[in-house]
Amino acid sequence: MSKLWQARFFTTVNQLRDLPDTTVPEIAFAGRSNAGKSTAINILCNQKGLAFASKTPGRTQHINYFSIGGAHVAQHRKDATIVEEIECLLVDLPGYGYAEVSGSAKLHWQRLLGDYVQRREQLAGLVLIMDSRRPFTDLDVQMLEWFAPTGKPIHCILTKVDKLNRNESVNALRQAKAKLDSYVDEDGIGFPFTVQLFSALKRVGIDEANDKIMELAGISEDGAAQMVELIDMEDDVEPESDKPA
Repeated sequence: MSKLWQARFFTTVNQLRDLPDTTVPEIAFAGRSNAGKSTAINILCNQKGLAFASKTPGRTQHINYFSIGGAHVAQHRKDATIVEEIECLLVDLPGYGYAEVSGSAKLHWQRLLGDYVQRREQLAGLVLIMDSRRPFTDLDVQMLEWFAPTGKPIHCILTKVDKLNRNESVNALRQAKAKLDSYVDEDGIGFPFTVQLFSALKRVGIDEANDKIMELAGISEDGAAQMVELIDMEDDVEPESDKPA
């Protein structure tokens, strides 16, 4: 089984000053409120209720941390997490871009997200979740442009490809690669951006995303594979919303 299946809730914060005093690599997940971020985290970690997928997009306003390592089982068991044995932290950032969130909340999120992705030394890589039918919204581009100057890798996951036919999926991936390739630094050198297709419902791209996250975190799978029942994500898909930000 994947090491990501060991994920357990670690802490939640609403201010940068409260970020955990840890030194292990952090892999952050960012995306619009209705892009399927929580669902992607849950299926990658094989835990239906790990990341909160609200029925009201935009409700989750905190940075939530999940630990990998430091415990032999996932969060449904109550044994303590051994902080010194944690190998990496998955970081679920607040979803952005939902219309019904107040202006003050949007401003707080903008500052929180911007400061975190630009300044957090422990942040080893960013996973940017985008709906494959409407990727690279203005706020997605803003997130890319905040993070790109750090020189750290960004892996883009295009979700909900089950809603596209084969040709549409191929085109979405090709166009996303072209968009990412258009970003270069002042010397004309491209950034470490990668992209893939993903569907929680059809279980597309799960292994690819798992391998990339492990690579970004600098950790490897170990131990014998175990036969574990895979969770059914059909009723854990985040709600649709076409309301503008």
